[in-house]
Amino acid sequence: MQMIYPVIIHPKGKEGYHWVEVPDLELDTQGKDLKDCVYMARDVICLRGTQLQDQGKAIPQPARLDPPHGPGDIVTLVDVDFDAYRRMNDMRTVRKNVTLPNYLNEMAMKAGLNFSQVLQEGLKERLGML
Repeated sequence: MQMIYPVIIHPKGKEGYHWVEVPDLELDTQGKDLKDCVYMARDVICLRGTQLQDQGKAIPQPARLDPPHGPGDIVTLVDVDFDAYRRMNDMRTVRKNVTLPNYLNEMAMKAGLNFSQVLQEGLKERLGML
């Protein structure tokens, strides 16, 4: 499920971070710069949304796209995909049977390779995740 939420980015405070507010979900986070603020807002929104889904509760819709804010604040929209977030953070393991030539099996065992690790690394490389 995809949604868009408005966030309010408040100017940097004494600690050197922007305060980020997500009014519709009553969430706060922070970021070092604007890019980090949007990243952190997306993460906290998706985390809350998946928690609500797991509890069988509805994810609140944004009340308005231009929430009240103060002078110097930046209001921006953040797109979220709760399903994609859930998939990317699902660390459950699954068992896969693979078939490979005996000589590769023998060589890998002699080299002390971890088959699961090698497969994960190969998949990540092939998928452009490294």
